[in-house]
Amino acid sequence: MRARHVIAAGAVVTASVLMTAACSSSTSSTAASSAGTSGSSSINFATCDSLSACGGMSALVAAAKKEGHLNTITLPDNWANYGAIMKDFTAKYGITINDENPDGSSQDELNAIAQTKNQSRAPDVVDVGTAFAVKGAQSGDWAPYEVASWSNIPADAKASNGDWYADYGGYIAIGYNPAKVKVAPTSLKSLLNPMYKNEVAINGNPTQAGAAFAAVYAAALANGGSLSNIAPGISYFKQLHQVGNFVPVTGSASTVQSGQTPILIWWDYLLASEVKPDVPGLKIVIPSDASYAAYYDQAVSKYAANPAAARLWEEYLYSTVGQNLWLEGEARPIELPTLISSGTVNTAANAALPSVGSPATLATSAQQAAAEAIVAQQWSSVG
Repeated sequence: MRARHVIAAGAVVTASVLMTAACSSSTSSTAASSAGTSGSSSINFATCDSLSACGGMSALVAAAKKEGHLNTITLPDNWANYGAIMKDFTAKYGITINDENPDGSSQDELNAIAQTKNQSRAPDVVDVGTAFAVKGAQSGDWAPYEVASWSNIPADAKASNGDWYADYGGYIAIGYNPAKVKVAPTSLKSLLNPMYKNEVAINGNPTQAGAAFAAVYAAALANGGSLSNIAPGISYFKQLHQVGNFVPVTGSASTVQSGQTPILIWWDYLLASEVKPDVPGLKIVIPSDASYAAYYDQAVSKYAANPAAARLWEEYLYSTVGQNLWLEGEARPIELPTLISSGTVNTAANAALPSVGSPATLATSAQQAAAEAIVAQQWSSVG
């Protein structure tokens, strides 16, 4: 299971929509691809920052097909419907996708960017949490690129210069196996009940896995904290451990199924796409005391081995087809409001999203960075 990354851009989330008001060494892609293709020799596909700057869709498709490959990283097939997304992209353009380290983390993605510069296996694109998107931007790792639907992405869900941009998101939820959990939990506070002894897990260490970090943030909101005060979330998990309910392992479909951790706090769409297929009857509940949601983000690597394919991939993901495929994975694509207003949304997929109560306001990048620092300092106290 992917030990996935941290948090996303600030936004207001409604009940049905998240809305805002990863071969061998070789030469670098810049040398290999920047000369463009026949008829577009003046286009540098390693630096063009928009579809028009890349010569339009026909030129971009031709250049990407000439490269013939796309290097992705940490994209499990059952994560937000990426299996179908990658298969469809390859079928549409005839471009082979090499997905490295599918069970890695956002930090693994940044490490790969740093370690594979000028190699044919260098990642072309990443899908990371905002804290890591910002970190990569600060290191100068991204090539700014604004997809054709740039205006549909809210301003607070993207870097103004095109370094990174939100893609899909979801809510922190409680997933539980009703065959092993007889009393349904309804809130994070309810999980402190002794009846849930040795039953509760998150998907890893919150200093490394974003969904686990998000679980701590949600716990803070449920226990008197705020987006500027995550400390109560750490105190909550310390208490959960002290009463014997928290199991400090990486929760997954197998731990829920086996009963090692029949309760898992995770993203709603991942509980639906990764756990539910293996746990018949899995119940997914948005905690009544913590409505916390977040997006992940896309970025094109400045060191992309296949820069034209990287940009074509982004155009595909932010097309109506790509956005709806994320939706079919029970994740909420960033352009969902546009899909709905334009009548191009997959209605059945949209209706299948878990319902939520009151809207959730997401943390800003600054709040997330501060919270991340506190978790890094204090999580060891949980035990």
